[in-house]
Amino acid sequence: MDKTNIIRRFEDQTLAAGQMRGDHDLNPDTKPADDLVPAAVLVPLVNRTDGVTTMLTQRASHLAHHPRQISFPGGHMDPGDGTPEETALRETEEEVGLNRRHVEIVGRLAEYRTRTGFAVTPVVAMVEPPFDISPDLHEVEEVFEGPLAFLMDPANHARHSRKIQGTMRHFHAIPYDGYFIWGATAGMLINLYEVLRDA
Repeated sequence: MDKTNIIRRFEDQTLAAGQMRGDHDLNPDTKPADDLVPAAVLVPLVNRTDGVTTMLTQRASHLAHHPRQISFPGGHMDPGDGTPEETALRETEEEVGLNRRHVEIVGRLAEYRTRTGFAVTPVVAMVEPPFDISPDLHEVEEVFEGPLAFLMDPANHARHSRKIQGTMRHFHAIPYDGYFIWGATAGMLINLYEVLRDA
């Protein structure tokens, strides 16, 4: 699965108007709220010479929401952003210090709606090395890369359950090298797999 095939997949992909995914996929008894906060994340696919990797962050341990959870760089859309792409690029620069000149946007995944009240647009991009990163340690504890081939292998995709606020919830998970990728981030990776499979 190389850069050319990834770009071709997104060129061939057509997202149906209003298409969405989310935490409700595995929890059909829940319904996303109607007043969700618009947000965007960058799904950075790094074009390494020995294979494409996926850049991920581990949120800082002192954060009130989702401490130490694995995520993509991103956040809520500011009024001046204009597009999800601008939000994703801005947040990536702020969180990990990756300059947008290294980033080539190739497409979007379906909007992902979370039980915590966000409507997230995942913006997929190829990232060309060499580049420098300088994580904002107030937000990000660690930046790491996982092989895209591993993350896109369905043998590594799992489903887990956990009681959250007294209710049993089901979620996607992808354990990788001591990291536990779960929730919305794992859900978006599963959606990426559905776009890229057989690429």
